Amino acid sequence: MLIRFVRRYVPWGVIDALVVAISLILAWTARSITAELDIRPMLVFGLVAIGVCCSANYLFRLYHRMWRYASAGEIVVIGAAVGTSTAILTLVDLLWPQRRPVPLSVVLMMGFFAFVGFVSVRYRRRVWTGFRWRWQAMRRHFPRTRTRTLIVGAGEAGQLLAWRFQNQKEGEDYELISFVDDDRAKQGMRLHGIKVLGDRQTIPALVAHHRVDLIVIAIYNISGQDFRDILAICEKTPAQIKVLPNIFDFIGNTKKVLPMHNVTAEDLLGRKPVEIDQEACRTLLAGKVVLVTGAAGSIGSELCRQILDYAPYRLLVLDNNETGLHDLIATDLCTFGEIGNQEEICADPGQCLVPIIGDITNQAKMETIFQVHRPQIVFHAAAYKHVPLMEEHPDEAVRVNILGTKIMAELAAHCEAERFVFVSTDKAVDPCSVMGATKRLGECLIANCRWRIAGDECLGSEKGPRTLFTAVRFGNVLGSRGSVVPTFERQIDMGGPVTVTHPEMTRYFMSVREAVSLIIQAAALTQGGDLFMLDMGQRIKIDDLARRLIRLRGLRPEVDIPIIYIGLRPGEKLHEDLFSKNEERCPTTHPKIFRVQSDTCADRRLLFRDIDELIALAEDFENRKLIEKLWEVVSMLDGKEIEASRR
Repeated sequence: MLIRFVRRYVPWGVIDALVVAISLILAWTARSITAELDIRPMLVFGLVAIGVCCSANYLFRLYHRMWRYASAGEIVVIGAAVGTSTAILTLVDLLWPQRRPVPLSVVLMMGFFAFVGFVSVRYRRRVWTGFRWRWQAMRRHFPRTRTRTLIVGAGEAGQLLAWRFQNQKEGEDYELISFVDDDRAKQGMRLHGIKVLGDRQTIPALVAHHRVDLIVIAIYNISGQDFRDILAICEKTPAQIKVLPNIFDFIGNTKKVLPMHNVTAEDLLGRKPVEIDQEACRTLLAGKVVLVTGAAGSIGSELCRQILDYAPYRLLVLDNNETGLHDLIATDLCTFGEIGNQEEICADPGQCLVPIIGDITNQAKMETIFQVHRPQIVFHAAAYKHVPLMEEHPDEAVRVNILGTKIMAELAAHCEAERFVFVSTDKAVDPCSVMGATKRLGECLIANCRWRIAGDECLGSEKGPRTLFTAVRFGNVLGSRGSVVPTFERQIDMGGPVTVTHPEMTRYFMSVREAVSLIIQAAALTQGGDLFMLDMGQRIKIDDLARRLIRLRGLRPEVDIPIIYIGLRPGEKLHEDLFSKNEERCPTTHPKIFRVQSDTCADRRLLFRDIDELIALAEDFENRKLIEKLWEVVSMLDGKEIEASRR
């Protein structure tokens, strides 16, 4: 305690004592020009002045502040401390028992000089910077050109960024020009000495007039449409555009860089971070044996990351992609929880990560996995997903997306797993592709898989535990392998051209982290036999997405990077839907998750018989007959009259 007290207070106390002594000497010298003064009482008064001033500074907590990060408003506190100490010293001078030691003018001048001294030593860095700049300017040695910066948003995020520009060494390369904000109450006001010059519509004029090099969008709580509108205005200017991330990322930033990044496709969505019921998810997964199929994929790998946060007893990660699974274990999951190297994983039965190389259509191996590990929660994310490829290989689409789902669901029921979650897609809605048709049948299979595939006998014991099966449907995931965003980014890096299928094509997008968190939440909500749909927000125009990704690299669409329209590929839709005309969207307890209810009901016997026939055709490589049968089955799932006629 003593050492900390000495380190914190003594250096500043010594500095302030010197400032007071010098201030008194300067004031006494100035007054002695016109009057004859005795120096001896002044020395005694000086000791009293040092004690009073240092005590006032302590009481006003000047020694408890980090002056390196102080704002201009802290000068008011220094002024209050000096004013108080000057008033006390005036009374001391007037009430001195004998002749007054110094004239009142000396006390007042000393207070002024002390104020200047206290401010100078505490803001010495800024004083020195200003002096150095003016000295260099007089010698025609101007500092290097700084990036002229405009901040969009004069709220909490914007003012924190401006403060860091002004107070951190990393901000020396930037010159703040102004703020803009749509709030009329803020316009014309100053924030950290920088004026709010207008709203979003004034951005192009301000950039042109002030020669702005960089625009930073510093608005955290903003809708997707507002973000895209602001971005569209900024794109009309030649300035570079960056965005400030989540304010908590700002606070947690410990690197020597300013918390800005280039605008990404995920920023274009403008979606607020989703909140889920953490306790419900923890109750679902904590201490359980959890199996994730397709674990090396975009959805599967993120599922593994988030599941580990809920402390499962054992996590089984299953995929037939050896390299992808190795990379997942070696680089991503080894940093979570108690997981270390491979030997530690196998040695700790209480926190165990088990990588499994295997094909979900290999029934014998899947049976062994379920018998040995007895998974309690199954997330089935394994699937073939690329639409054009599945048009060429429908046998593989049926084998993996239908047979694999059938095998995993049947084993989960035999093992009496608590929950089985099937990851579906918006391409299953009124499908026009082989991939979408197989996922549609997967949804129907999951809705009816409490029944044995070969007949009507219940898989789970009626008296014992029964597996709750559910399907979760959502749209495109940003950044997933082979998806449009990484494809565009790769094409831009190669200098183009960027290939867009159709200028009017739209898609729903969400981040992989948000999608997975809602999948886990849906698993906690299900009561069995549910089909959940995630709130995907607004459709995004693919052509606009491509043009903005080009523009945000500092390039010009169709000038620096050409755009080529290649037309719809086999199986692709112009617009995707999240539910069909026969389905109704019903709310759940979570605002981002909806339960899909359909007015059609498949006959279980016919459905499973058709599925068995499709699998047989796929195994015989009868692709022509397979496609005909696939569309026949899917079309019959969409109408009550057709269903009735087949019974």
